Amino acid sequence: MENILILGIESSCDETSVSVVRNGREVLSNVINSQIDIHKEYGGVVPEIASRCHTEVINQITKQAVKEAGIKLNDIDAIAVTQGPGLVGALLVGVSYAKGLSYVLKKPLIGTNHIEGHIAGNYLTYPDLKPPFLCLIISGGHTHLVKVSGYKEFEILGKTRDDAVGEAFDKVARVIDLGYPGGPKIDNLAKEGKVNIKLPLAHVDGLDFSFSGIKTAVINMHHKDPNINKADLCASFENAVSEMLLANVNKAIEMYGFDKIVLAGGVSRNSYIRKKFDEYKESHNVEVYYPEPILCTDNAAMIASAGYYNYINGKESKLNMNAIPNLKIGE
Repeated sequence: MENILILGIESSCDETSVSVVRNGREVLSNVINSQIDIHKEYGGVVPEIASRCHTEVINQITKQAVKEAGIKLNDIDAIAVTQGPGLVGALLVGVSYAKGLSYVLKKPLIGTNHIEGHIAGNYLTYPDLKPPFLCLIISGGHTHLVKVSGYKEFEILGKTRDDAVGEAFDKVARVIDLGYPGGPKIDNLAKEGKVNIKLPLAHVDGLDFSFSGIKTAVINMHHKDPNINKADLCASFENAVSEMLLANVNKAIEMYGFDKIVLAGGVSRNSYIRKKFDEYKESHNVEVYYPEPILCTDNAAMIASAGYYNYINGKESKLNMNAIPNLKIGE
């Protein structure tokens, strides 16, 4: 199958995005409407506001994506939409809109997993990348270590038992008065600091993660001494998080013999984490991949790419498809 055009729709949280992708690898358009400035006032995403904002812009964003791709809407072969996981109200906006398009255009509807989309973001950055590989998904809502055996073959080897990485970043940033979103703000401030504060690392059996201890230690230090050097605190926090991520990645490589590590999700944009994985790559003779920054955070191009692999493998959803806020990878 050649020249397959997939229209991707993403509305799982606070980005409304529509994209057109050819053959799962070539981005023709990727329009993203972010709600960060709206939710910043509240210190985090307000689900009801997110849903309303998606409703207000999704039709306009779709028209823009089709125009930028240089095609007509009827030229697409299928419509891929984020079915889950995510905020149920936000998901329903994208799912309902995609179902309407599918019905009117008589094009296949493909419910797509948001986490699988994050993995597929790497296929857009690295057109020659193929499974198998080990994928570390680090975002505001998820921390997964996944064995990717094929384009539709996933096995979760480990996941967080408490906070996701991005969630821990946001909570720390809120307490030390950096504001929202916390990840980029901590990353920027950490560049001015030194790793000179010892933080406790949780000892978790297997390949699972735990970030609540690191987060709580940072918060307690700040409460105890509000004048503590915030740049040093951020740098030390990033270092502790990186150590935990790399420890489990290293264990997985020793257990399964991977030679390719793929990072995905919004936190994979973090410059310090990338630096530590680059150092690991040089010392352990493995390849490390991470998407270009625009493809790390939520976007529809990654959904279109993942949807393409669903499409060529015969997966098609019915018009009674519903949003699944707790959808698991591989389902």
